[in-house]
Amino acid sequence: MTAFTMTTDADGVATIVWDTPGKSMNVMSMEGWDELDRLIDQALADDAIKGVILTSGKSGSFAGGMDLNVIAKMKESAGDNPARGLFDGIMRVHGIMRKIERAGLEPKTNKGGKPIVAALPGTALGIGLEIPLSCHRIIAADNPNARIGLPEIQIGIFPGAGGTTRLVRKMGAMAASPLLLEGKLNDPKGAKSAGIVDEVVPADELLSAAKSWVLSNPDIVKPWDAKGYKMPGGAPYHPAGFMTYVGASAMVNGRTQGVYPAAKALLSAAYEGALVPFDTALKIEARWFTNILMNPSSNAMIRSLFINKEALEKGANRPDVADEAVKKVGVLGAGMMGAGIAFVAANAGIDVVLVDQAQASADKGKSYSEGILDKGIKRRKVTEEKKTAVLDRITATDDFGALKGCDLIVEAVFEDPKIKAEVTQKVEAIVGSGAIFATNTSTLPISELAEASARPEQFIGIHFFSPVDKMLLVEIIKGKQTGDRAVAKALDFVRQIRKTPIVVNDARFFYANRCIIPYLNEGMRMVTEGVNPVLIENAARLLGLPLGPLQLVDETSIDLGLRIAKATKDATGGDYDDQAVYDLLVWMADADRLGRKSNAGFYAYDDKGQRRRLWDGLAEQYPQADDQPELTEVQQRLLMSQVLEAVRAFEAGVLTDIREGDVGAILGWGFCPWSGGPFSWLDMIGAGSAVEICDELTNRHGNRFTTPDLLRDIASSGDGFYTRFGGGTAAKAA
Repeated sequence: MTAFTMTTDADGVATIVWDTPGKSMNVMSMEGWDELDRLIDQALADDAIKGVILTSGKSGSFAGGMDLNVIAKMKESAGDNPARGLFDGIMRVHGIMRKIERAGLEPKTNKGGKPIVAALPGTALGIGLEIPLSCHRIIAADNPNARIGLPEIQIGIFPGAGGTTRLVRKMGAMAASPLLLEGKLNDPKGAKSAGIVDEVVPADELLSAAKSWVLSNPDIVKPWDAKGYKMPGGAPYHPAGFMTYVGASAMVNGRTQGVYPAAKALLSAAYEGALVPFDTALKIEARWFTNILMNPSSNAMIRSLFINKEALEKGANRPDVADEAVKKVGVLGAGMMGAGIAFVAANAGIDVVLVDQAQASADKGKSYSEGILDKGIKRRKVTEEKKTAVLDRITATDDFGALKGCDLIVEAVFEDPKIKAEVTQKVEAIVGSGAIFATNTSTLPISELAEASARPEQFIGIHFFSPVDKMLLVEIIKGKQTGDRAVAKALDFVRQIRKTPIVVNDARFFYANRCIIPYLNEGMRMVTEGVNPVLIENAARLLGLPLGPLQLVDETSIDLGLRIAKATKDATGGDYDDQAVYDLLVWMADADRLGRKSNAGFYAYDDKGQRRRLWDGLAEQYPQADDQPELTEVQQRLLMSQVLEAVRAFEAGVLTDIREGDVGAILGWGFCPWSGGPFSWLDMIGAGSAVEICDELTNRHGNRFTTPDLLRDIASSGDGFYTRFGGGTAAKAA
């Protein structure tokens, strides 16, 4: 199946069109490289061809990146020496793009050659930008919806097909750093301002502008191939360049805490490559890229944040029922959660009825959307027309009768079973019999809430995370009687609002909260044991966790933590084993230290609400022990408190797919993205090592670290979670 085709016009301008069959956006394959290489050879050898335009046959986009299966094939083809296979494959890609870049120029004189221009109709990401960077000019259509950049760092790799080397040489290390180290994306005009693309033209003039440039007899020698080239901002041995790389190193280590190998490898490739000639720099980049692709962290991140995430978003676990796309959603409760749900739905083009008991409350909830849109306008990411369209989709009212015609109801009222039951019955009497009713509860059992419903098979949990507009994960919870159609409706709704779903079965705290609460409790428990709070918080950050447990308790509020602890204590009775944590929370609440919302919690805050330092009063109530534990032990406690709950959730059938467990952990509460998630991390260190850690922690700190039977079984068999369950097979079924 041909991805690249070439035609030549009467003026001698060849146009190579990239159009990957069966894909909405171009992705590069091994066959694609062969085709592109052949066509470039053909164009350069044909005297009748004066130059080449490289463009896309896809409307609104150039390319979305590399097909990651290509990388897998490179490794597989090398047999016992996968690193050699990867390096050779990458160098072949470099060879093709270097051929484009040199375009027939005489090696010694830089004379001759044929101009090659990249004409981008829209989005160009990853390899979709690296190929244009090897061309002699990049012209982009003025498409405000297009995104141009190199986002590889976000999935655990870095631009390794020349993107790192070329961008640093084109822009300088300082200017290139947001694009390389943060994966920053720009619209076409922003890309031109940043110096990534050379020209932005109206979409209907894209090809004519490209042709005019080709026929203008342009100078096509790249700056780094020209005599006397000097790197923008200075090379590493230049005083200015030296300080740039010192600063970049500090920034990378400060942001990543040293746990993301791709960021360090990227910086090494850029620094070392800047010390040598261009072709040698490409080899250095290829070696570092190979190093990263062989790193288990990068493999885990690619699997969870790209392959698994994409599979879940495409409905990997969707029941086989007809399309259940939402046409009109009713949102009950216009508080922070309800207002956020209303916004993401309206922003996705869905009509919304936002209902609250008082009209003023409903209007306030709608104003939340207006505030988000106004911020977008200030940042030039939202137009006035878009704002008007989104707000027009939201009907804010105190009239429950307005819910008539809604095919999905999302209830986000106060976390009280009685209130939720009253609302459920009131709404079901108004909406049609086919409407699906979803509750946004984060803790209350779905099956019990469904008892108030006349149609429990159409009752489901849809747990959004706060803030709704920013958090990517949505947890869908099936009650005991929830039917397939309700699950499909929830999944289709999540797809419409462009978030990532996981589906779990009903149990206390579901999946995400089940794992995060033990993490918070372990941090607080260590405080009561006399562990230095600074050690606790920094141990978490050095693992790549976004917030230490004490800061996270402050952010979510101490009184909420106390309510959850009380409910758990009441439910478990004599089996409750977090009494020390409970007592700490009671003491904090009695002291009116409720966290950030009261400007007083585990941390001290200034008058403006800025977090300053850990509160000195903790040491007075819980004196720090003379002998502090090793950093590794603290980290193991913080990690295993979460990981073991993930395993237990899978073992119990609450979680039915380890892919959802990994993706949900990263997107839901920021579990160590470098690890690929809890199950990937266990595979990374080996189940046998995990059992040893658990046994040691159990001996030292109690039965909460007891090794689950499933983990011990995997250790004894020599399996991994992904070798046994990677296809989504549930633990109970296996």
